[in-house]
Amino acid sequence: MVWQLLISGFLLGIVSSFHCVGMCGPIAFALPVYYLPSHKKILGLVLYHLGRISIYAALGLFFGFVGRQFFLAGGQQVFSIVLGAIILFLLLQSILSSKKICIPLFDRFQQRLQVFIGNYIRKKQLYAMFFLGMANGLLPCGMVYLAITGALAAGTISGGVGFMAAFGLGTVPALLFLSLFGTAIGLKARNNMKRAIPYFVAVMGVLLILRGLNLNIPYVSPMLNNSAAHAISCP
Repeated sequence: MVWQLLISGFLLGIVSSFHCVGMCGPIAFALPVYYLPSHKKILGLVLYHLGRISIYAALGLFFGFVGRQFFLAGGQQVFSIVLGAIILFLLLQSILSSKKICIPLFDRFQQRLQVFIGNYIRKKQLYAMFFLGMANGLLPCGMVYLAITGALAAGTISGGVGFMAAFGLGTVPALLFLSLFGTAIGLKARNNMKRAIPYFVAVMGVLLILRGLNLNIPYVSPMLNNSAAHAISCP
């Protein structure tokens, strides 16, 4: 089960990197590493991605804990179905309407985060790359929210952390390539990558619903034990 979670998170990260190439391209191009020698440039990029992955792992810790509470309460099946339905609903809403829900507190946080990124992106010290990565990991991103649903559905704290960390690792290859050879990926190609994302999101929503239906299909809809009495094992 652990390996399934890690592989699922990593594959979701690879798919999400298509979205990242389109959305995070400006940040990748603006990273203050291009003036550095090759070995320091690579180190700076590694620190940047470590910062992102550490934030994803922290999110996995929190949401894995939340998901575990549902598991202990015996509601894992219903929880998985509800998460899948929410994903499909939000996807449908985003396709049919460009209207976005505004939460003032969340908006203020994002504004401060963008100011933070603007300040650190001008720094030329390597340590700034790690903090830039952490800040980037907190930027609003539909694919990160999708990964969070995977951490919630994991049902354990360690599963939530592992899923989100694997998700972060899955996004690294494409973003690293973009940082090193960004001009090789044209704007048209990045836009085409973004257009494929809704299909993968829909598949994720359907898989979560199937997972909660207990259809006894290996890997797709395995039998889930909803008894809290069997959930005494360590997280």
